[in-house]
Amino acid sequence: MNIISYQKEIPFVKRFFGIVFALLGVVMLIGTGSLMALIFLVIGLGLNVAEGSDINLTSKEFRTFYSLFSVKIGKWKPIPEFEYISVFKTKEGQTIRVVTAETTQKYDIILVNLFYDRNKHITFFKTTDKSKAFDVAEHFKLALGIDILDATEAEKKWV
Repeated sequence: MNIISYQKEIPFVKRFFGIVFALLGVVMLIGTGSLMALIFLVIGLGLNVAEGSDINLTSKEFRTFYSLFSVKIGKWKPIPEFEYISVFKTKEGQTIRVVTAETTQKYDIILVNLFYDRNKHITFFKTTDKSKAFDVAEHFKLALGIDILDATEAEKKWV
């Protein structure tokens, strides 16, 4: 199978706390069997869930999925007739909450979107590295035979 796959990386701190909560939940479940143990386990596993997308070029299908420790859950759908690829620069925020405190960290992110039906799109790749985004876009260009729109600067241009 010829599958192009993207999975958003989980930040180290989030993964660390997720594993700690899950392990604490397992230990508490074995030791006490309490409902609180299940809550810790669910929170820990939830912190380790990643989002992503796959596109299967052989069967002409795609899916968006949730992944927990490399187990992907998502429904395959037929690929629409993609018109072009957009490499787009925007800001993304990561919100961290702890009981009574909350903070949001914003950073630049580059998205690789595949557009269809004039203005609908599917985001297949996210990164902070512009050259990596264009490498992925070039892979899609070769695989799907469509053009790339560079929307990372104020003036958009076809590549």
